Amino acid sequence: MARLKKQFEKEGIPKLKEQLKLKNAMQVPCLKKITVSICLSEAVQNSKVLDKAAADLAVITGQKAKMTRAKKSIANFKLRAGQPLGVVVTLRKDRMYEFLDRLINVAFPRVRDFRGIPPKAFDGRGNYSLGVKEQIIFPEINYDTIDKVRGMNINIETSAKTDEQGKALLQYLGMPFRT
Repeated sequence: MARLKKQFEKEGIPKLKEQLKLKNAMQVPCLKKITVSICLSEAVQNSKVLDKAAADLAVITGQKAKMTRAKKSIANFKLRAGQPLGVVVTLRKDRMYEFLDRLINVAFPRVRDFRGIPPKAFDGRGNYSLGVKEQIIFPEINYDTIDKVRGMNINIETSAKTDEQGKALLQYLGMPFRT
């Protein structure tokens, strides 16, 4: 079992129940899933770049990446429906907690001039999205083997009903919000 998950179940649920003034421990918000995705515009000309991105994502998350395809054809971008565009990984249960733990405690401190993540990136229902500009902040990535620095989107879905509950959950888990 992941270290962060054990800590949340042992200490976090009672603390958040008290902080959010909830009557039942089952009302306490928790993590549902984390989605990590990379979308590459250069994949329109060269689909081989998706293989490198999928390999990087698999090393970072510990799970095989799935190809995403274009839904519509757009002539201006030379894009056809069904053409591969990116890669995505959906993490749940222990892998989700392990990834979040590594993101907070290992990857964020490696970002140059890191001052915290913006607290306004909630969607109104307690879910949080953030973008990472380079995959090399993860220690699993060997700097010598990468061909290009790529960014990624990380979406954290919670069972929270409001942004305040979602922020309280993520703050307890150690997410470094900007003040």
